Amino acid sequence: MNNHSSDSFFLRQIYFVESGAFYFNKFVVKKILALLGLISLGLGIIGAFLPLLPTTPFVLLSAYLFAKSSDKLHNWLMTHRIFGSLIRDFHEEKAISMHGKVAAISMMWISNIISIFFIVNDKLWLQILLTIISIGVTINILRYKTKKKTANHPE
Repeated sequence: MNNHSSDSFFLRQIYFVESGAFYFNKFVVKKILALLGLISLGLGIIGAFLPLLPTTPFVLLSAYLFAKSSDKLHNWLMTHRIFGSLIRDFHEEKAISMHGKVAAISMMWISNIISIFFIVNDKLWLQILLTIISIGVTINILRYKTKKKTANHPE
């Protein structure tokens, strides 16, 4: 390998940084991350109503993406009436409130039972798969600590 080609590669990289294109790319990357965060949040909201599409991982992913891309969106999500406490509790204590556990497990099983009996009632393999996944998700949720009630944040 000749030195000329590697020298020109490094010169192009230096020019890339000095020309301001580097800062433009940071701007573009932040916008892409913010967009992905919004998509993730949308999926999390949809997941509250659809079986087997989880809400919490998408909301946590949104918080991460917003933290990397937009202070405004991150602050909005962290102070959101519904999602803010979910994220803070999980981030700070690795815990889920009893209300959160009951709501998540109940909604999942209700939507899965509706799906099993009314949507995929002719596909036994899919009914079994939905049941196995639901059992796994239930066990996973129950394995997290239950957030204790505090004076500031009663359940």
